[in-house]
Amino acid sequence: MIRIEQLSHEFRIGKKGRERSVPVLQHIDLEVGAGEIVAIVGRSGSGKSTLLNLIAGYMAPSEGEIWIQDTRVSHFNEGQWANFRLEHMGFVFQSFQLIPSMTAFENVELPLTLKGWTEPKRKQKVDELLQRLGMLEYAEHYPGELSGGQQQRISIARALVLEPRLILADEPTGSLDTENELQILQLIRELNEQHGITFLMITHDEQVASIAHRTVLLKNGQIAGLTEEQEVIS
Repeated sequence: MIRIEQLSHEFRIGKKGRERSVPVLQHIDLEVGAGEIVAIVGRSGSGKSTLLNLIAGYMAPSEGEIWIQDTRVSHFNEGQWANFRLEHMGFVFQSFQLIPSMTAFENVELPLTLKGWTEPKRKQKVDELLQRLGMLEYAEHYPGELSGGQQQRISIARALVLEPRLILADEPTGSLDTENELQILQLIRELNEQHGITFLMITHDEQVASIAHRTVLLKNGQIAGLTEEQEVIS
């Protein structure tokens, strides 16, 4: 699903003419198999978020290659990345990233609108997905009217609506209390087991990492540890 080869990234800081390089990631090699849940763990500043942003195409690597579903994406331009993300990837964020002026239904519907689905098809798809996630009764609620756990379920529904095979998750339970965290982790596990969706998550939470088939430890921009591969759900 994902293959990373000798990936490095650095930031340039300082005033023009007096800039210096700050390495963030150094020579990362990593593979994520289809149907895996992989957690990337490490302390703040270890490079976790940078790695996820590179895989998502929000940043361009300084060196190295990224392949997703046998497509070399590391040299995509902005337009190519936008199309590829819409077609192949879903995203779940710690801060939910829901549009406050849109209802729960409209937030989930948005990717279908961007893809040009007709209104009847959009309604059927979103209603089915909200029903599956136990959120149909909240379809006309705005994000500000929902609890944190409910907002994250809507965020997950939006990530799933185009049926991607890969979901990238940035601290997916970081804003939730213990009860809601457990519910979201159970949902992720069910989506993986029942539908074979691949999840790549970054986290500092041991509870989140515990549901992964493998964990990758980042330290000072390098892979410092990798668990043995467990059974992969195909």
